[in-house]
Amino acid sequence: MNYLAHAYLSFNDPNLLLGNMISDFVKGKKQFDYPEKIQAGIKLHRAIDDFTDAHPATQEIKKYFRPAYRLYAGAFTDVVYDYFLANDETLFAEPVALKQFTENTYAILLQHAPHFPVGFAMMFPHMKAQDWLYNYRSDVGMQKAFMGLKHRAAYISEVETASRIFLSNKEKIKEHYNIFFQELKAFALRRADQLRKRISV
Repeated sequence: MNYLAHAYLSFNDPNLLLGNMISDFVKGKKQFDYPEKIQAGIKLHRAIDDFTDAHPATQEIKKYFRPAYRLYAGAFTDVVYDYFLANDETLFAEPVALKQFTENTYAILLQHAPHFPVGFAMMFPHMKAQDWLYNYRSDVGMQKAFMGLKHRAAYISEVETASRIFLSNKEKIKEHYNIFFQELKAFALRRADQLRKRISV
C-alpha cells in the first residue's frame, strides 16, 4: 500500500501513524532504536504490505501493469489503491472529510519530526507542501504520483503508459479494490490491536 492507506490504517493512533509512515526508511535492526509504540507502527506497516502483496485482488491489478513495467507492477498497484481509497465515499463521505484527515495527518507527523529517519525527513516537506495524501484523489494527482515513482526507480523510463493503463481500466480496477480494502482494513485493525496488547502486557 501507499502513504494514504498507511495513514488511514493507523486508526488515529499517533504512534502507529509515525511508525507506519516511516517504515520504508527504517532498515533492519534500526527499528529497535524507536520506542515500542512506534515499533508497533513499523511492524504494522510491514504486515499490511505482506497482506496486500499476497491478496488475489493485488495479483489481478498487477496484470494490467506487468507487461509494460514487469517487477514495478506492484509499485503502480500500490499508488492506484490510494486513488480509490481517496475517493471511497464509505470512508470519506465528501472531499472535505479527506482534506481534514490529511491535514490532521501532517500535523501529527510534524509533532513527531524529531523521530523522522533521514530519508523521510527529506521527503516529508514535499509531501506536505504538495499535499500528496489529498491529491491522490484526482487523475492529475495520480499522474504526479506515477512521476514520483519514475524519479525513485532506476528502471522506470516513462509513466505515460501507466497513466493510460490506469484510465482505461479504472472501473475494472475499482472492482478489485472494493473486494480487497475492507478485508485489508479488518486485518490491519486486528494486527494493530495485537501489537498494542503486546506492549501493554
